[in-house]
Amino acid sequence: MKTPSTALTLDLLPEHTQAVIQRVRAATDADQAGLQRRLLELGFVPGERVQVLRRPLAGRGPLAVRVGGSTFAMRPLESSLIEVLPG
Repeated sequence: MKTPSTALTLDLLPEHTQAVIQRVRAATDADQAGLQRRLLELGFVPGERVQVLRRPLAGRGPLAVRVGGSTFAMRPLESSLIEVLPG
């Protein structure tokens, strides 16, 4: 029997939790069509380790995210396209 996946999107990952990127989904909005490609170019690729370093206090604004040796500020839309597995 297959166990259910515990994958979640990066915008839901708790602060300071290590995770592994499973996939980067394409944006559904036509205005954001190149976003998936851009995230992949920045290093958000399957198998890479990622961590949310900081969340905004009021829940609005960008996340501080580390992937590889780089730190990025990510909008909620961008981080919701990245599926991760904690651990």
